[in-house]
Amino acid sequence: MFRHAITIRPADIDHMGHVNNAVYLRWVQEAVVRYWETVAPVEAVAQHLWVALKHEISYRKPAFLDDGVVAEVIAERAKGARTFFSTVFKRGEEIVAEVSSSWCCLDAATKRPARLSRDVAERFLPG
Repeated sequence: MFRHAITIRPADIDHMGHVNNAVYLRWVQEAVVRYWETVAPVEAVAQHLWVALKHEISYRKPAFLDDGVVAEVIAERAKGARTFFSTVFKRGEEIVAEVSSSWCCLDAATKRPARLSRDVAERFLPG
């Protein structure tokens, strides 16, 4: 699991006084990309890009400006060029939102789908 601290900005707060639902899309993007940049070798990061294909978000509790929120990201499995991630946003032990998402790995030069090499995939996928 990868943990990514979230910074809640004043612009993230909507007219109801809590984090706008759309902000979670930016957060999951940040968290998954940071996960990749942390676990992958530098050359793999340079050679690959990630594009989101699908997000399913379940909002559990509102988050507010001064909340300490952390994203916990797990890469669940890969199929071809696609990788499936689970991201849970927490305030302490309380779940704020849960996201299931699928992403496509792209070759950075061609922008075409690319499978990760086994040694790179093994760095973050379950055995």
